[in-house]
Amino acid sequence: MRARTVVWSVAMAGYGGRFLVSGGVDERLRMSVDKVVARAADAVADISRGSSLGVGGFGLCGVPGVLIDALLARGTGELRVVSNNCGVDDGGLGLLLRRGLISRMTSSYVGENKEFARQYLSGELEVELVPQGTLAERLRAGGSGIPAFYTPAGVGTAIADGGLAWRHGADGSVAVASPPRERRAFGGREHLLEEAITTDFALVRAAVGDRHGNLRFHASARNFNPLVAMAGRVTVAEVEELVEPGELGPEEIQLPGIFVQRVVPVRAGDPAAGKRVERRTVRARREGTEEHGSHT
Repeated sequence: MRARTVVWSVAMAGYGGRFLVSGGVDERLRMSVDKVVARAADAVADISRGSSLGVGGFGLCGVPGVLIDALLARGTGELRVVSNNCGVDDGGLGLLLRRGLISRMTSSYVGENKEFARQYLSGELEVELVPQGTLAERLRAGGSGIPAFYTPAGVGTAIADGGLAWRHGADGSVAVASPPRERRAFGGREHLLEEAITTDFALVRAAVGDRHGNLRFHASARNFNPLVAMAGRVTVAEVEELVEPGELGPEEIQLPGIFVQRVVPVRAGDPAAGKRVERRTVRARREGTEEHGSHT
């Protein structure tokens, strides 16, 4: 009975550190689920050549820049990356791409990156383009133990028929093409079979995290981060603020610690932790207006 209680206590540690075992919890048990790794370099040290890697973020929003920088320093190559996009030429995953460390990308958007286009068209990089909603659901399915699902997205396009160039040959020919999707009708409407995505590792960024791996994200920086974390066999989270278990209430936790294996606190002043504006858009200020609004 005692052994069963201890196991259940550890499982509950993923939910805000609120232990519900009668009589409280020994401090040794509380510390046994401490997932904090002080250095980003140590947290990514076992990501080996050829690993599959899920990375959170949307554009440059919510991107785990500190962990990406640590991977860049290690020079780990032949990475097969799953992410909504591949950053920009000088930021996000674009830094790994520029060094030639990524061999394959599964993405939904590949603009804003000239080096990406060059590598893809030259045959250096394999690219699987996936509709954005389908990519999100494939990650969610992978993290939920669902092997595949049907969706109407892509019906009537090259996604369904196959033949999309995943990799070009040196002469510009199609060296590797996408396969046709299995089809099935539901309610008289055609659907395509999509397989779930799981990865060896996942890198995510959160605004707040506790030592048990429970995470809270800031606004739209949440984006693909929870889904990527769910799909990773080993998930590493860099957090802007580290708090103690119990400081995050259950209603605040957007990703429970059961999906996170390592937590890396972002160090103040780390240039890799900075937040960039991907595309600054401005307009001329009209006469009679102030910086924060107009006189009306």
